[in-house]
Amino acid sequence: MTVKDLPKKLPASLYFFFWDVEAKKLDPSKHPHYVINRLLDKGNLEAVRWVRRNFPKDLIVETIKKMRDFSPWTATFWSRIYNIPRSEIKCLDPHYLTMRRKLWPY
Repeated sequence: MTVKDLPKKLPASLYFFFWDVEAKKLDPSKHPHYVINRLLDKGNLEAVRWVRRNFPKDLIVETIKKMRDFSPWTATFWSRIYNIPRSEIKCLDPHYLTMRRKLWPY
């Protein structure tokens, strides 16, 4: 799947998960990592199904590995679904987790 094959718009039912941007104008083909991260981390079942139907597995795995915005619990869940070693996931890096706890100890 190439960039031109990626979706150009989000379904209106998923706008709710993009409270910090104007979801109507968000182009998932230009910002796939952001969209995948937000929907897998904060989304519901419909959002997860939409991501898995519209983005290639390798792009989803790449996003899980490189994005630091996943919660540790969500990243662990997806690492098990896609058989990704925890050591390859940035947001599960011990240094990053320590820093995260210092900034937000709750």
